[in-house]
Amino acid sequence: MAHTGEESQSPSQGDWRREYWRRNLRLMLALLSVWFIVPFCGGILFVEQLNQVSFGGYPLGFWIAQQGSIYTFLLLILIYAVRMDRLDDKFGVSERDEEGRRQ
Repeated sequence: MAHTGEESQSPSQGDWRREYWRRNLRLMLALLSVWFIVPFCGGILFVEQLNQVSFGGYPLGFWIAQQGSIYTFLLLILIYAVRMDRLDDKFGVSERDEEGRRQ
């Protein structure tokens, strides 16, 4: 059953919205934590240890600080989009029609 904003919801019927938002927030916090940890640890905290390894001709700590954090961010965007698409499908608020095409 698709949930629309036009339906009047009693508190018990609106519980799916709280659960949907709770899962969305949990996903965002997990991904933002990874986004913070990778560049902070790789580019600041463990930079001397990582710089002992070379990646693409550059010290690994430098590479993580400069390029790795950007790639991590792009990967996290992809993960968020895929996971939210699944969450939308699960809660019936997907942007797809009956044939599975995006609207």
